[in-house]
Amino acid sequence: MISEKLFNRVLVQSQPEEPQDKPQEIFEDIKIEPQLSPISMTINGISGGSVPARRITERVETPTGSCIGFVDEEPNHKVVLTDFFDDLSWQVESSMDTTMIIKGPGGVWCNDDYQGKNPGVSGQWQTGTYYIWVGSYKKDDYHSYTIKIFEEQP
Repeated sequence: MISEKLFNRVLVQSQPEEPQDKPQEIFEDIKIEPQLSPISMTINGISGGSVPARRITERVETPTGSCIGFVDEEPNHKVVLTDFFDDLSWQVESSMDTTMIIKGPGGVWCNDDYQGKNPGVSGQWQTGTYYIWVGSYKKDDYHSYTIKIFEEQP
């Protein structure tokens, strides 16, 4: 028994240390500035909450889609655009069906199924601060997601 413990201890100690991956940040707030090359970035979070999306948006529908699902009272992300963007896209990727709300200069945008089961919004965006909520269809149902933010090339 002692020799087995000693063997296991030596075996564990003799294995080289593997580099530790930096944990992914969630609920990030970011600033986006114009660049020479097209914008391409991601932010991560957990969807869902107990608040109906319509309570956040104070409407049932926007030109980009229905305001449905459940979100947190506070936004998942705050994104500051330091300049006007002519063609910027926001697309959620998740293994579960999600919804999205974006509030900022010029209005409110909701979406459900942009491409497949997950939301997205594309278009022109004014300079300013945007608040993003990612929701789930069921109250208090939470799922991880990534939002891809990218500029379309002309």
